[in-house]
Amino acid sequence: MINQEILNNFRGQNVLVTGGTGLIGRQVVNILCDANACVKIVSLDKLNVNARATHIYGDLSSFEFCKEVTRDIDFVFHLAGVQGTVQTSSSKLASHFVPMLMINTNFLEAVRLNGVKKLVYSSTIGAYEDKEILKENDYKLASTPMSFAGWAKRMAELQIFAYKKQYGIKDFSIVRLSNIYGPGDNFDPATGMVIPALISRIHGGENPLVVWGDGNAVRDFLYSRDAAEGIILAFHYGTDGEFMNIASGKGHSIRDVVSILHTFIDFEYRFDTSKPSGAPMRVMDISRARDALGFSPSTDLSEGLRLTWEWFVNNAEEYKSRLNYFKDESN
Repeated sequence: MINQEILNNFRGQNVLVTGGTGLIGRQVVNILCDANACVKIVSLDKLNVNARATHIYGDLSSFEFCKEVTRDIDFVFHLAGVQGTVQTSSSKLASHFVPMLMINTNFLEAVRLNGVKKLVYSSTIGAYEDKEILKENDYKLASTPMSFAGWAKRMAELQIFAYKKQYGIKDFSIVRLSNIYGPGDNFDPATGMVIPALISRIHGGENPLVVWGDGNAVRDFLYSRDAAEGIILAFHYGTDGEFMNIASGKGHSIRDVVSILHTFIDFEYRFDTSKPSGAPMRVMDISRARDALGFSPSTDLSEGLRLTWEWFVNNAEEYKSRLNYFKDESN
């Protein structure tokens, strides 16, 4: 999807990737390293995801640390975040909201003060109000995000908007991402999102696999490599301080996900209709990204699920080495 001319712009540039050990970050790091950028990763995960990148362990909620790691940096991919399920995001509001506010506020201000040339920030579908089809033009500032956790991402978007209005900064871009899945996801069966949680539970031997709801809820699932390419395109072309949807643009039901997994994994399953299914449908419109960026996801759900399963089988313990804001919390 990304032509060589675009990738050549990263050669020799000092690029910082926050959350570079995560689901999307590691894919961005791989692409940038292949483009011969000088890549630094900042993360609280004690993982080395690419030997060509410099790994920095540190807490981005510290303003002093943010100023230190953004010094002499040309480009920034700000992908660090607190990922939570519907349950954790609604029951442990502070665990999600407070770290994100601290990280985003301090980090973005440090980037501005240190004069970083360009930045892209990864926001979320959750920053939209709850609708079935989500389009950039339908967004209103006064709208309420579909979940409380969406406010933290929304605040960072507004911070970037404020920089544009007050300081004329137009090279800070924003993408709103759909339901991303793939290698390096949080496969904790208790706190992972739907696809990694299902995969982990199948691998763990749950039989039959019990799936909440009737399976008819439709979501927009995007493979992590496609998400990374979309983010890099948004960085290159810019979004003029506004946000742009990066998603598959297609809806698939939870039943579709389970059925596809069943085509190449031997397991039994049943749907528990006594449990909630969630919103009936949430799909992002990607017309703007397609027209402005040339963004066109190349990995269909069947291929993406197979690649994710194959990676997890060989890396089933990795998620235990990553920071989990919601695991084993006493408060």
